[in-house]
Amino acid sequence: MYRLKYDPAAEAVHEAMPPAASEALTLALADACHDPFAVTEPWGVDDGITRMLITPQAFAVLMVGKQEDVITIFQITYLG
Repeated sequence: MYRLKYDPAAEAVHEAMPPAASEALTLALADACHDPFAVTEPWGVDDGITRMLITPQAFAVLMVGKQEDVITIFQITYLG
């Protein structure tokens, strides 16, 4: 199982999102902690590290650290 690490700016966006959108993103991130490659898509070239998690109202750019079992969240964009 992976653990999450937020960039401070991404964390601020997540905290500022409306409750329903925030909850959907939180649940999707929880799923990513169990199997990040099943619930994410490649971001750009599929390097097996940089991924994108998409929900109906937001998307997040992630880096999957396989050796450390850490998913770093670099960016969250709320689509409103």
